[in-house]
Amino acid sequence: MPVQYRLFWIETMPFSNYKSISAVAKEFQINYLRDNFIVETEFAVSEVFRNELELIFNDGVFDNSEIAICENIIYPVLKEVWKNYRSNFLLWSHQTLVYNENLSGIPDYILAKRSPLGTVVFDKPYFILVEAKKESAFDEGWGQCLAEMIAVQRLNNEPEQTIFGIVSNGAMWQFGKLKLEMFTQNKFFYTIQDLERLFAAVNYVFKQCELQLEEKEQVENDTDFDTDTRINYRA
Repeated sequence: MPVQYRLFWIETMPFSNYKSISAVAKEFQINYLRDNFIVETEFAVSEVFRNELELIFNDGVFDNSEIAICENIIYPVLKEVWKNYRSNFLLWSHQTLVYNENLSGIPDYILAKRSPLGTVVFDKPYFILVEAKKESAFDEGWGQCLAEMIAVQRLNNEPEQTIFGIVSNGAMWQFGKLKLEMFTQNKFFYTIQDLERLFAAVNYVFKQCELQLEEKEQVENDTDFDTDTRINYRA
């Protein structure tokens, strides 16, 4: 008797299907606020980075596609800041993220906790989602990024943790954050032409992630200490 095979699949809705903040907010009941929350945190931009960026702008092809924008502008900026935080975090590129059939896809970049098992393990908690968009497609970019932020919030299972989002076309950078059911979009936009302020904004976001991670680990250590104390007391 021949073996029969059946193919099963789940219909998924990738992050890219969300085209606006409004659509995501309505579906997931997220409140929206525009406010300046970025506190620019000074970052020393190296001359090597400045020269590389000038080379790309003068002689390179950097904005013909979202991939080119990612590789030539967005990732170099993120990597430059990440170097100072690499003991705690890994910066993942185009890593699949799945919460359920409505929240799944591949963000351009994700900042996640560095796993004790090494750089091959994509470990929680996740902190920053970054999306690249060509030209002026920021509405679509934020719809996609906010959906990713909600997925991360639910995967972390810590709704009080602040999740950060960045949407950029390389030239302009916009920032947002999600905590509980409140999404806040920073009113002030940053540009690649003002490197000091852009790096200060990105550095602030990384620093806030580091502070949250340290606080989380401190709580876990205190909990472990209390548990050990109770066990020793009973013994």
